[in-house]
This record gives sequence, C-alpha cells and structure tokens, in this order.
Amino acid sequence: MSEAPQHTPSNGDRPNPETDPDALDRSVATAAMRLAAEKGWNHVGLLQVARAAGVPLSAFHRRYRGRADLLAAVSRVADATVLAGDTPADPAESPRDRLFDIMMRRFDALRPFREGLRAVLRDLPGEPATALAFLCPFGRSMAWMLRGAGIDPDRRGGSAQVAALAAIQARVLRVYLDDDSADLSRTMAALDTELKRAERWAATFCRWGGKNFRTPEPSTASTG
Repeated sequence: MSEAPQHTPSNGDRPNPETDPDALDRSVATAAMRLAAEKGWNHVGLLQVARAAGVPLSAFHRRYRGRADLLAAVSRVADATVLAGDTPADPAESPRDRLFDIMMRRFDALRPFREGLRAVLRDLPGEPATALAFLCPFGRSMAWMLRGAGIDPDRRGGSAQVAALAAIQARVLRVYLDDDSADLSRTMAALDTELKRAERWAATFCRWGGKNFRTPEPSTASTG
C-alpha cells in the first residue's frame, strides 16, 4: 500500500473552512496521517498539521482544537465517502449484509490513510486522554454507518448497536491494517465473523430478556 502523495497546498487551492468543510477535513486528514506515517503519531502536533495542510490558524482552531479532532477528521472523511454513495436500503437484504457492505466501503475509504493509522494504532494506547476524547466523534461515525445500512440508531436500543459496531470496527481495524491483499479478503472474513458473532450475541441477549429476537427493519426515514 503506497502512502498518499505529499502535497503542500498553494494559496489558490487552500480549502475554505467557511464554504467547504469537507475539503478542509480531507486536507487536514491527509496532512495528519502523512505526518503520522513519517514521524509517528506521538510527534504530530496541531501546528505542524495546519502548516502542512495550508490552513491558517485563525480557521484551523475553530474546527481542530485538540489532536483527537485530527482523528475525527479522518473518520468524517471516510463517512462522507461512504454516504456519498447512499442508496435506499434493499429490503431483500438482511441488515447484517447491508452493514457488511457499508463497513467494507468504509475500510476502502480509509486506504489513503492506512500508513498513518498504523502509527496511530501503535501510539494511541499511550495517550488515554486523546483516545477518550475521540470516543464521541467515533460513536457518531458508527451511528451514521448504521443509518447508511438502513438501521436507525436513534430508536430504543440504538446506543447498544452503536457501541457494538464501534467494538467491531476496532477489532477488524487491526486485521485491515495488516491486510495486503488486493481485495481485502482477510478484512472481509474478519468483518463477517464479527458481525455474525454480534448477531448471535444479540439473539442470546434477547432470549435471556424474555423477548423474541427480531433483526431490525430498515428505517423509513432518510438515511442521508
């Protein structure tokens, strides 16, 4: 996997945070993950990222107030890529199959950042404050992946679904970062295993609770 090409924005192609926050996130995420791959995540600072991304500090500080916000930018870029291809959920597909497709698209969207994410995964355990601060934006990302799969996390029990998907993403990420196959076959196998395990756990939990287990139906609301 080759690293994303280095790019220093000129005055003419700097993202405008007022008019294009998605472009700003892409620029910042690319710069942050390139620096992480080069120096290690421990050595990536906000000032370095702002300069590498070509973003004035006056605009940068409004959106990126801590290093966890750099990780949130990576997450939002992946979310936007996945949700840009949003189509109505196919009722003929099971929720697990739809979620499998969404999450594999998300892993594919993370390919340009993979070298940097390896450094993050290696160094982040030594930064519990940053990891804790990232939990909220990461949870929001997982909620949007559920919505993209036609599963409404805003209904009762949704918080448990978000937490379960976050745990699945974290476990499969470790496989993904070492998966050099062109089709991410190892990642697909790991994700399929984790989703099946979660489905079995949910069925068991519902039986213990005296409820009949039903796979959630797609939301009738817009998933976008």
